[in-house]
Amino acid sequence: MNLGNQIYELRKKSNLSQEQLAEKVGVTRQTISKWELGETSPDIRQGQALSQIFGISLDELTGNETKEMIYEKVSNTEKLAGIVIKILKVLGILISVSVVVTIISVILIICLRQSNAVDTLGIEEYVGDSSYSIEIGTDGTFNTYGISPEVKEDLLDMVDFNDLEKSEQNIRQYFEELRGETE
Repeated sequence: MNLGNQIYELRKKSNLSQEQLAEKVGVTRQTISKWELGETSPDIRQGQALSQIFGISLDELTGNETKEMIYEKVSNTEKLAGIVIKILKVLGILISVSVVVTIISVILIICLRQSNAVDTLGIEEYVGDSSYSIEIGTDGTFNTYGISPEVKEDLLDMVDFNDLEKSEQNIRQYFEELRGETE
């Protein structure tokens, strides 16, 4: 509803003639008629006088639905805030999950590397002019270089793949015996 129609409706509801309303506002009857026809509009002071006469706010007089707009804006703001909070919660959960997965992955990789770590031992021995090389690994690796198949078989019997230190002692003792260094 436009302002002119609003003034007309309120004037009729208050049982006032155009002359009576004009006198209360301090304008002419023709001014009231022009307002009601929408040819002109009251200025701010006249609008204040009209709102006091009719017992309504300026917003109600001019048809501004500020309460509705404020409620709508607050409602929209609350909805938006709710959506933002939900998004932040989801992001927080995703970040937390990715951090936990990363930590677990790193721990698993470290554990797998440690469990799959292969210790190797290289031994060089000499008997006379001959050089012998032996390589032993905790993964079951056993390579020999310059060693006859019979000696290789003797050495293999002395190897404990889970205890490379003991295996090294056994092999060195074997070669000491070959060299005649034992008493």
